Amino acid sequence: MRSTFMGLETSKRGLFVQQTALYTTGHNISNANTLGYSRQRVNMQATDGYPFPGLNSPKYPGHLGTGVEAGSIQRIRDQFIDRQFRQEANKLGYWESATKSISQMEDIMTEPSEFGINQAFTDFWKSMEDVIDNPKDTAGRQVMISKAEALAESFNYMDKQLKIIQGNIGNEISVSTDKVNSILKQIAAINKQIGAVEPNGYVPNDLYDARDVLVDELNQYLPVSIEMVESGGLASSVAEGSMTITFNGMELVNGNKYAHINAMDTNNQPVDGEVDDIATGEYNEFAGFAISAIDDPPTASTTVNVTYGQLDAAKGKLLSLVDSYGHSGGQGLYPEMLNNLDVLVKDFVDAFNAIHQGGFDLDGNPGQPFFSGDSARNIKVEITDPKEVAASGATGEEGNNENIRKLAALQSETRGALQNGTFQSYYKSLVGKLAVKGEEAARNTFNSGTLQLQIANSRASISSVSLDEEMTNMITFQQAYNANARMITVIDETLEKIINGMGRVGL
Repeated sequence: MRSTFMGLETSKRGLFVQQTALYTTGHNISNANTLGYSRQRVNMQATDGYPFPGLNSPKYPGHLGTGVEAGSIQRIRDQFIDRQFRQEANKLGYWESATKSISQMEDIMTEPSEFGINQAFTDFWKSMEDVIDNPKDTAGRQVMISKAEALAESFNYMDKQLKIIQGNIGNEISVSTDKVNSILKQIAAINKQIGAVEPNGYVPNDLYDARDVLVDELNQYLPVSIEMVESGGLASSVAEGSMTITFNGMELVNGNKYAHINAMDTNNQPVDGEVDDIATGEYNEFAGFAISAIDDPPTASTTVNVTYGQLDAAKGKLLSLVDSYGHSGGQGLYPEMLNNLDVLVKDFVDAFNAIHQGGFDLDGNPGQPFFSGDSARNIKVEITDPKEVAASGATGEEGNNENIRKLAALQSETRGALQNGTFQSYYKSLVGKLAVKGEEAARNTFNSGTLQLQIANSRASISSVSLDEEMTNMITFQQAYNANARMITVIDETLEKIINGMGRVGL
């Protein structure tokens, strides 16, 4: 026989569940502008009907329902969209960093410009015209020396500034790896909290959100893989479990343990942006990532586990920084540009000195080396006395301009070492290639950003809080709550009739 008070219990469950739904709606509304928050919903389910199956169960024409219960409170996420978002985060992180590095180089090279190397070359060639017209004039020779010094100083300045930025990029690599290590530590800490809560049947949705925000940020630096591991115990069916994170087959996080990652150079030292050769101002290039075994806390490793060749192309900010800083035998944006400038300087110095030494100065002496040095860093003008400019093609002929004409002809001479271009056309080609790289990086940044924004909007349409929808839910749950309360009032009146109104016939 059913209980007389069965209806009260049924409506009481309805009150509690609708109240829980209202509280969850309030939680959603409160976090409408919280970064990374996923809206939550109460998974309502009917409680077991009456009577329960059994040999001695009473027979009824129907199966009486006993109300509702909150099976779980679940956050709304789409793992497929999350995976898409993080894949685009890899690409966007790479191209944003590449755009920044190229832009910094363009700021140094600044072509076309009144103060760049191309203009310095033009001024230098032009200064020879006065010497050609009047070889005996020391004023014209002095101007030529001054313009040569300006050209040399332009190369010196550019080499110095490019290496300073290269060092800054090396420092940013160090800062980025520190950031990655901090993220890994935080994810492991959240895993520990989740592992302590889930086996008791709770679903810590806000911890899941905090962990996902960290994973989104981590994917800007490295393309990592994610695997969820169940917590066991009395974990709910909607519990997400602990997160295991791997990079190139190596575990970075497993439960409450995490790894330590270092970017190592060819001298087996962490890349930190500090100059490795004081004399040349050069840096040891990137050799690979050293990843320690997972622990709590881990011990930093200096053994390279992931080399440059094992990294996924165009994925993650760290790889972009490495591509700019330098790796694998002089490859990379800045090492290649510095090397190309050195090739230009060496060929120019060798060619100019060879012709200059074949001439004679105003005193009839054979020409001396006009420039010294073999790189953009150390090119220098050695001639200080205007009389030492070897303009003449024959000894004792002060008015002869044969040799200075040969020097001036270098302006239009094509050079095999410079890809069959002139000195200036070779330099212009370097600037042109840099501009193409900058345009490509900017285009890919825009495309990746646009695609990620579309995916973010799709994710937001599923996971973010809509105040209009929450207000509708609030009204729905409020009315359901009122209806359950009204049902209790009806049952109370019924019981009042049974208890106080029965057994009083004739009164």
